[in-house]
This record gives sequence, C-alpha cells and structure tokens, in this order.
Amino acid sequence: MTYTTTGAEPELWYRDLISCLQATFGTLLAREGADPLAVLGAGWRFLHIPGDVRSEEFYYPCPDGDADLGAALAPHHGLHSRWWQPADEDDLWAEIRERLAADRLVIAAVDNFHLPFRPAYGDVHAAHLVVVYGLDEVRGLVYVSDAMPPAFSGAVPIEAFLRSWGSANPTDVQDAFFSDSRIGRRCLDVWLDAPPAPLTPELLAGCIRADSEIFADAGLAGFDAFAADLVGRCRAGDAGALRELYPFGWGMQAQASLHGELLRRCGREWGDPALAGAGRAVESVAHAWTGLRITGAHGLGDAEAASADIAHHATVLRGRYGEAVDAVTSWRGL
Repeated sequence: MTYTTTGAEPELWYRDLISCLQATFGTLLAREGADPLAVLGAGWRFLHIPGDVRSEEFYYPCPDGDADLGAALAPHHGLHSRWWQPADEDDLWAEIRERLAADRLVIAAVDNFHLPFRPAYGDVHAAHLVVVYGLDEVRGLVYVSDAMPPAFSGAVPIEAFLRSWGSANPTDVQDAFFSDSRIGRRCLDVWLDAPPAPLTPELLAGCIRADSEIFADAGLAGFDAFAADLVGRCRAGDAGALRELYPFGWGMQAQASLHGELLRRCGREWGDPALAGAGRAVESVAHAWTGLRITGAHGLGDAEAASADIAHHATVLRGRYGEAVDAVTSWRGL
C-alpha cells in the first residue's frame, strides 16, 4: 500500500450562480496560478444542441460534438480537458496515484448519495463533480475538495468514495434533473496550453469581438430557436423539455454570470463605466435565467399548464440577451 498526496489543500473557488463544473475548473486554474474569473469569464456565447443535454449538474454543450469541456468553457485561453476512466479494474487508483505524485489535481464525477459531506448523503442520487487532491491507501482515505455549498475539503473513506465514483446514479424521483446518469468512474484531466497573459483592455476587446461575431451569426437566433422549441414542447405536454431546461440553463446562466462579473470588475479597475455597465447588463441575463429554470422545475408535473409562464420568462430572458449584447458590442465601438 502507498500514500500519495499533493500537499496543500486547493482553493475553494465558488460563485453563487455557477455549478460544480465551473467551481472545479476554477479550483484547478487557481492551483496553476491563473485567475479563474479571467479565464472562465472571458468568453460568452449561447449554444444549444438538441438531443445532447444529459442529466448531470456538470452538463455543458461542446461545439461540433467536441468533448473538450475546457475549450468550451474558456474558448480564448487555451484551456483543455479530457475525460478518462481507470484502465485496470484491479488497480482503480493507478491513474489518480500517478497524477497526484506529479502534483496534478483530478476532477472526479461522483454521486452525491454516497458522499458523507453532501446534504444529499443517503437521500438523493445526483451527478456531481469534486476535486481529488490526496490519497492515503494505508489509512483508507481519499482527500476531496468541493466548493459547492456547504463547501468541504478533507478526507472521505475510500469505500464511500468508490461507491460514489462507481455509482449507477439511478433514477431518483427527488431529483429529476441530475439522476439517471451513470457515473462510471469518470475523471477529468484539465490543462492550459500556456500560462494566461495578464488581461488588458486590448485582450478583452479581442475576446468580446470574437464572441460578438458569434452572437451576430447564430447566438441570438440560436436562443430564439431554443425558446420556440421549449415553449412548443411544453404546450404539447412534453415534460422532457423542462427536464432538460434545468441542467442546460445552468451552464448558460453560469457563463453569463462569470462574464458579467469579469466585465464589471475590469470596468471598475480600469476606470471604464461603460464596461462596468455592460457587465451589469450581462449579469442581468444570468439572473433572468433563474426565472426560466425555476419555473421549469416547478412545472415539471404539468408542462402544458406551465407553458404560459415558460413563454413569459423566455421572452424576458430574450430581452435581457438583446440588451446585453448591445451593451457589450457598443463598448469602444466594437
């Protein structure tokens, strides 16, 4: 038996509107000495891929079927990720042991039902992500970091972690959005092509310009198509539309929240009120997602009855998107 650890506990990086996906990536970025907000907040896009949504808290659409979540989350910073699973059933820890010995953190998919520190322990099945930063095979402990409330960093019995890491995550009526998605001992490696350059007005303008072109070509039209399909399916009584809305919308909400916060922070630091105002407009998009997602969650039992409210919140959100795109693209005459 061996003992492996990466040393210091990683930073718990969290924002109110993000999911475990952005929180775990942020933790790894901070460990690499990068500013998580600058990396994860520089990009802002809208992408919905019909039929792609999965019942996992960490679902996020990847363009062109690409499984590189890092590139989707941070399209301007050379961030990448790769899913993997243990190659040897007789030594499930081999890859994690190797990465920890090289001072590399690992993101692991888990089922909250089996983790003693999660509020859902022994009660609700739900797909989640945590950061693994240590392993003590002598004492039978795995060290995990989880910034999502109530926030935890410390040791978990190996047996409990293995149950969570290998869970079937069966359908759970208490969580229609993040259960029914097999965990399968999945893990994520995350890396940067190079250390990010300090963010400057010129670099940020380049990011905004690239994203504005995407919004002009397909972003707002993509939202219109998504909203029309969502409302149409609800009117037809298709609860599946609302079941997909919650995990899909979380990714879009988190992205808007981080982008808005970054613009607002840069506007304050650079003495640029127009940029700060654009950030507040983007944050309003994030907050408008709350009404749509929560209405969808409460309407799951009767999608047809919820359709009018869903249409209302989708209209409000579309208005926020339009206002925010205008505010961002008008910054410095982009």
